[in-house]
Amino acid sequence: MIPINNKWALITGASSGIGEAFAREFAAKGSHLILVARSEDKLIALAEQLQREFCIQAHILVSDLSREDSAIKLYQQCVERGLKVDILINNAGFATHGLFEQLSGSRQHEEIMLNVSAVVNLTHLFLPEMLNRKSGLVINVASTAAFQPLPNMAVYGATKAFVLSFTQALWEENRKRGVQFFALCPGSTETEFFNVVGADEASVGKRDTPENVVKVALRSIQAGKVFAIPGFKNYISAQMSRVFTRKQMLFIVGRMLRPRH
Repeated sequence: MIPINNKWALITGASSGIGEAFAREFAAKGSHLILVARSEDKLIALAEQLQREFCIQAHILVSDLSREDSAIKLYQQCVERGLKVDILINNAGFATHGLFEQLSGSRQHEEIMLNVSAVVNLTHLFLPEMLNRKSGLVINVASTAAFQPLPNMAVYGATKAFVLSFTQALWEENRKRGVQFFALCPGSTETEFFNVVGADEASVGKRDTPENVVKVALRSIQAGKVFAIPGFKNYISAQMSRVFTRKQMLFIVGRMLRPRH
């Protein structure tokens, strides 16, 4: 793992949850921060607090990464400010829940843009500079949803499967070129995620804390792992697709995530 101290980390979805936990952990280790989210007030408060507490630099960039040209605009803002990103944490994402045809098409499009396109585009923009320096780290936040299809959360499950596959492929492409890739695959976590989803049944199992999820991520990166699943029960559930047939898994997961209303 590259040294964190005095490096610049760009974190999307930094205003709360896992993104905020990454920001606090990296600031505590001496990393300078580029905090990205839609909530300007929350970003300002977080940046000011971390700068006071840890004597680091923190820039905020307000951006809706579900927009078509958001990634290039974000990259250009970093260039204009002279910010060189050493660590990219693609954390921003959200889910929809319900029968596919009954959900808003535009909302599901935004889900794909944020969960997939923003991850691909930001990685594509910042990776060449890391390769030129022969040093860098890209953390992509996937989910335990990446390990099996999710009936009633079809688009979300597919986007997270993409993130895991994409990250593993780039890990192999870049492991001898100085840039480390890592996929974080948390299960249910105490964040605003489920408030956005609007359905408690989308939460399966005991919820972890964002702080623990981030600590597991950093230990796993240090150990050279390609991905990590925080929590023993989450790890076991992610391996169920190796035990049951595809049809059986679809039935099990479909029952678990079936809308209550």
